[in-house]
Amino acid sequence: MEKVMAEEKIFIENGKLIIEALQHKSASSQGVIICHPHPLMGGSMYNNVVEAIVRAFAAIDLTTLRFNFRGVGASTGSYDEGRGETQDIISVYEYLKKEGLSQIYFAGYSFGAWVGAKLLEEKENIFSHTTLISPPDNHYAFNINNLKNVIDLIICGDADDYCQIKNIKSQLKDVKTAVEIISGADHFYSGKEKELEKILRKYLEKA
Repeated sequence: MEKVMAEEKIFIENGKLIIEALQHKSASSQGVIICHPHPLMGGSMYNNVVEAIVRAFAAIDLTTLRFNFRGVGASTGSYDEGRGETQDIISVYEYLKKEGLSQIYFAGYSFGAWVGAKLLEEKENIFSHTTLISPPDNHYAFNINNLKNVIDLIICGDADDYCQIKNIKSQLKDVKTAVEIISGADHFYSGKEKELEKILRKYLEKA
């Protein structure tokens, strides 16, 4: 698998917990928070899709920060069914703000997309740009009505059993959210990482 750009291992305070993260710094005042798939199903910041997202954002000169949710890797705490995980994102967001970044993007994959969406329902203006990759609406409830004006891009494969893209598209009629569908890709994007990266990078450069 293609390597991502140079990253530094860091640890971020999260209340009484600690978050393990990898950060690629750029000279830009923009950065992105990248969230991984389900912790109880082997998801971590080393996931293949997460790494493709890192490469796409780093290529357009954004600072990238991927991290392990609580209870994953060296991040302390334990799985909290999406509740505590929203606080994990907030802690990472506050860290990047203290680093001097003025615009912070969000990119979440699968479970990470769902947790990000939960946060956006409460704080819709927190991110400058939001990308959800394979939001698992066949497994978790997404309140699309509350998210219509805050999601910029959704990417899903046409063979994804967890992401019912037709249902999502029907709920996003007359909304500016862009939807990209990758032919032949299932929920795990094996062998489709470069195509995912290319689509994401192209859209970000255009945006």
